[in-house]
Amino acid sequence: MADGRFETCLAHVLRHEGGYIDHPADPGGATNMGITHKTLARWRQVSPWWNLPKSAIKTLSHGEAGLIYRALYWNSCRAGDLPPGMDLAVFDFAVNSGPDRAIRALQGQLGVVVDGQVGPLTLASATKADVPRVINGICDRRLGFLRALATFPTFGRGWTSRVTAVRAAALAAAPATHSTSRGDRPMDVLAGYKTYIVAAFMLLAGLAQIAGVDLPALEGGAAGNLVLEALAILFLRRGLKGDIGKA
Repeated sequence: MADGRFETCLAHVLRHEGGYIDHPADPGGATNMGITHKTLARWRQVSPWWNLPKSAIKTLSHGEAGLIYRALYWNSCRAGDLPPGMDLAVFDFAVNSGPDRAIRALQGQLGVVVDGQVGPLTLASATKADVPRVINGICDRRLGFLRALATFPTFGRGWTSRVTAVRAAALAAAPATHSTSRGDRPMDVLAGYKTYIVAAFMLLAGLAQIAGVDLPALEGGAAGNLVLEALAILFLRRGLKGDIGKA
């Protein structure tokens, strides 16, 4: 499954990277299928990197490009151990801006220690996370980083389009989630049994006043109003619970 995910994610990456490019404004220099001159030299253990002729970039094969992507980006981010969708968001970010930055964005979104190393704690958090939320957070962080670059006016439209496409593909691959954290529920103040207790107390207090029993703690509160407010809270609580369950 992990190998299949790599091939799927690599296809997305290559769709955006294209073929041989040598744009004068690109600090990465000549690239082919997204592999830069410097990266290929490092892969082939040529030092210094400029001793590798530029023609080597033009003749780079699809197979070798795949090996480079797997070793230097996919494996470096441990993308194969991440949930579907999250793997693509991190992998493509790593290809575009470096594994360290992509991993730190992932860790920041997961709320774990940001050290640029994907270890057991990061993976455990990723496994339990709301995957669509993490994907959106990573893509937002990525766009924020790109917009701050001096070359954004030149490449910004293409970068933005790429992140938009990656976000959509990643969300489509993400596992469905039906859980909603308590903090995300609307009007959480009305959640739980405390609501019923308060409403019941108000109802009893109102009925007691109707029966002629004065309760000093509630002095000034009309009996009829207490009863109506208690019933309103109970029905509102029930309605909210039903709506949240359907959301």
